[in-house]
Amino acid sequence: MPASPENSTLIDQIDALLPQTQCGQCSFNGCRPYAEAIALGVADINQCPPGGEQGIRDLADLLGVAPKPLNIKFGQHKPASVAFIIEQDCIGCVKCIVACPVDAIVGAAKFMHTVISSECTGCELCLAPCPVDCIIMKPVDNNTERAQKSAQAKRRYEARCSRKEKQDAEKVERMQQKKQLLLKMQAGK
Repeated sequence: MPASPENSTLIDQIDALLPQTQCGQCSFNGCRPYAEAIALGVADINQCPPGGEQGIRDLADLLGVAPKPLNIKFGQHKPASVAFIIEQDCIGCVKCIVACPVDAIVGAAKFMHTVISSECTGCELCLAPCPVDCIIMKPVDNNTERAQKSAQAKRRYEARCSRKEKQDAEKVERMQQKKQLLLKMQAGK
């Protein structure tokens, strides 16, 4: 069902209030899908642990509903943290790089990786795929304003998605070119 202009505006407003961690704790595949679900009335405002009580209050104010406690089914609110890679234990498997929704981890295969802490959203998605458990979460002194940090994370997430879409399209194009070349070669026999 396509979103109406009014609904799209509401989705944008809701999305702007979310922390943009893209962690999936809310049971949706990122902040935008969760915002869409709230706007459509299929998700509640208290499903985002990273947003915490302030995020719930902000959503309640926007939607004109009463705030409610965080639904612990989706997790507990934690202090802001960032991933940290224990360098001597990193084997360079790149699984954390693939898992990071905001490209905050840099490195190359078979080489040590590192986290750009100023870009890390604290989503913890890099923890599970690490085969050697060399990633830990460290608390941060969150001097960056919440809205500024969310906007920065959203820009990085959207840039990553755009890059991946372009890579996927290029891969499809290469496959089509190979197929056409094979068909020409077979026709020439």
